Amino acid sequence: MDLARAREEYLSYLTVERGSSLNTIESYGRDLTRYITYLAEQDIHNPDDVTRNIVEAHIAALRDVGLAPSSVERALSAIKGFHRFMVAEQITKNFPTAELPLPKAPETLPDVISPEDAMRLLDQPFGTRSTDMRDRAILEVLYGCGLRVSELCGLDLVSVSLADEIVRVFGKGSKERLVPLVGTAKGALTEYLDNARGVLASQRSGGAVFLNARGGRITRQAVHMIVAKRGRLVGLEGLHPHTLRHSFATHLLEGGADLRVVQELLGHASVSTTQLYTHVDRTHIRMTYLCAHPRAHEEKL
Repeated sequence: MDLARAREEYLSYLTVERGSSLNTIESYGRDLTRYITYLAEQDIHNPDDVTRNIVEAHIAALRDVGLAPSSVERALSAIKGFHRFMVAEQITKNFPTAELPLPKAPETLPDVISPEDAMRLLDQPFGTRSTDMRDRAILEVLYGCGLRVSELCGLDLVSVSLADEIVRVFGKGSKERLVPLVGTAKGALTEYLDNARGVLASQRSGGAVFLNARGGRITRQAVHMIVAKRGRLVGLEGLHPHTLRHSFATHLLEGGADLRVVQELLGHASVSTTQLYTHVDRTHIRMTYLCAHPRAHEEKL
């Protein structure tokens, strides 16, 4: 795969898998176009041929033309992410930016929707077509199991046990975890498997759980479109699959779930990653206190 096509795949990944904002996608797109143009000027068209020296020379050139430090840092972040993505997707084994230092980004809270919004999203009328039942199952499983969109798309029938109420998920680094499948998520998935998947299935289906209208395994892009469409129908503009995963974690913590349990359910290697959600939870706790405690608003004497 050439660099230009890899760039498009990476931007699609940021949009669908990471739920990055439109501004981020556009900025990274410009940064990577400029980077690929620079590489072409050095007669480099294949990711296998990029070296650390070339990347550093490009960054130096950006500084030399007077680009703001924040813009240079963003460009470096885009380039590092681009090369990391190509290695992860096995486009190349070459990782020229692996040791390049990257300024620490400020910690940001993940986007979440309220439990009330989640209920509006999942309780909306879905219809009776096979694709409608599929869409409902997708949303219920994303929110009910906290899956990454790539994990949902990669689900196979052998990984789902309705009787045991368990889904076997293979996350980053092919790490396996077991996630409970209960409540409305189990109900929606059961309905889809019993009444809709067989209608959508074709010779291309293999063991995939979620299928597109042509019978193939559903893609991340398709799931993103389904989530965004269903979100718009209930007034949730710009809804991303990853927002449902964030909401799953936050709502569990708000309900009193142990941080280590949430870490296991999300498939985080380190609890420090999961702790980001506790900031959201603390906000909820503070607002509850302010609304409920009789002395929360009394003035000090």
